[in-house]
Amino acid sequence: MAHINLHIELNAVIVAVTPASAGYEPQVLLDKTLALPSGPFATEHRTLEQGLRNWVQAQSGQPIGYIEQLYTFADRDRTARAAVDDMRTVSIGYLALVQAAEKMSAQAPLWSCWYRHCPWEDHRGGYPPMITSVILPGLKLWKNTTTEKVLQQQRAQRIAIAFPNDQRHWNEELVLQRYELLWEARLVEESLHDTKAAQNLAPLGIAMAHDHRRILATAIARLRAKIKYRPVVFELMPETFTLLQLQSAVEALAGLRLHKQNFRRLVESQGLVEETGALTRGGSGRPAKLFAFRREILQERAVAGTKLTRTS
Repeated sequence: MAHINLHIELNAVIVAVTPASAGYEPQVLLDKTLALPSGPFATEHRTLEQGLRNWVQAQSGQPIGYIEQLYTFADRDRTARAAVDDMRTVSIGYLALVQAAEKMSAQAPLWSCWYRHCPWEDHRGGYPPMITSVILPGLKLWKNTTTEKVLQQQRAQRIAIAFPNDQRHWNEELVLQRYELLWEARLVEESLHDTKAAQNLAPLGIAMAHDHRRILATAIARLRAKIKYRPVVFELMPETFTLLQLQSAVEALAGLRLHKQNFRRLVESQGLVEETGALTRGGSGRPAKLFAFRREILQERAVAGTKLTRTS
């Protein structure tokens, strides 16, 4: 049996939502190489989660609130190190949510909007033109690279499900399936080891180190599903917020525009929030009511979550 050099590490997709000119933007923490924060698996930690919390806070100064394990990533060619010294790196991925990116220390890595890396996932302004002009033609060429009819049909079906022509059939949770399609079709930089070939690609988002864009896609998909049945969005919100700010944060995560009145009725009917009695200050508009998350509801009952109602 061949000897394998095995390296185990922990990766964290640390997410925050930050105010922007048009609402909120979902941010992910990266280092200067555009890699997700990572650290060693240390045997002195009683649990993997405790190990993750310790080294993330040591590296960034940022305490983590909600955290859950994502997946174990162990493909042979997922890092350049594998080809050099036959080192296989196994990464245990985690999703972690923090409230405020502005609390990061000056020495911390950078925050990057996740739509810079997966721009086809942002449908808040409508169906992204790159899907029609770049992605679908590229996937069609890939589909036709095989002469096997069954395989062609399978590829055509995957494309139709992941990137439907009718945006009403768009499934915002299929983030990982879409990225893996783009990778298989060699439409993203990470799928090409030839630098010259990568330079000829149409820019489909900013590449990340190793297979970390795949890990990010896994985290986005998990969070988009999670916000529909668990009130995890409140882990990203400040202590008090307006309902418009809450809706904007959910829209930022889902990459969709939501129906304003339906969203508000749903949140209020589920008893997730309560009025604080205070109003927003400053600004040119009418003051808005400030709300707070009712954390005791987690002990009162099983929460159905925030189901998303689109504008169209």
